[in-house]
Amino acid sequence: MRTLIIGDVHGCLDELQELLARCRQTPDDRVVLVGDLVAKGPDSVGVVRWARQGGIAAVLGNHDAHVLRAHHGESDVRPRHRAIAEALAPADLAWLEALPLWLRLDDAGTETPHVVVHGGLVAGVALERQEREHLLNLRSITPDGRPSKRLDGTPWAALWPGPEHVVFGHDAVRGLQRHPFATGLDSGCVYGRELTALVLPAGELVSVPAARAYAAISR
Repeated sequence: MRTLIIGDVHGCLDELQELLARCRQTPDDRVVLVGDLVAKGPDSVGVVRWARQGGIAAVLGNHDAHVLRAHHGESDVRPRHRAIAEALAPADLAWLEALPLWLRLDDAGTETPHVVVHGGLVAGVALERQEREHLLNLRSITPDGRPSKRLDGTPWAALWPGPEHVVFGHDAVRGLQRHPFATGLDSGCVYGRELTALVLPAGELVSVPAARAYAAISR
């Protein structure tokens, strides 16, 4: 069995399907999404429906969480997230709500166990005790050692000591990242760049170009 771990889709259903075709997906392959299935791209509803109906594994991303906050009536939510929440079918919302914050892949055929998360992990904290905020939003460790969702400081993944190899998304500005014990797959498809998959156990990276830029990247 292969495991195809795919970076932030952000509603780019056409590119997602093209990437799976490029990977020569078979019924025996397991597909895992690193979160942010929705928002900014052209077909958020289609991506969630496709994932639910296909039995796809995924972790929750920060934009997915914003959609769920809108669904639960929270007021400080952007209109785009509220619109997606209103457009999703009840079954799709229930599926999104059930997504975990992290997945451990002990059966991916690799010597090193792999963990999938959207944002990041703080070194020295057990996986089960990581904070939700960091799992969804972490990007950097500041010079004074604080976890941060901003770009100031060192990429958290460069400091992750293992032994688990963490596969994550969320950091489109830095783009594709390869560190000794972490791989970042947000190669900015929704911003007009690429959608990328990590294929296990081979460790191969496969990418397809975006059809166009659907949103402007914010730094």
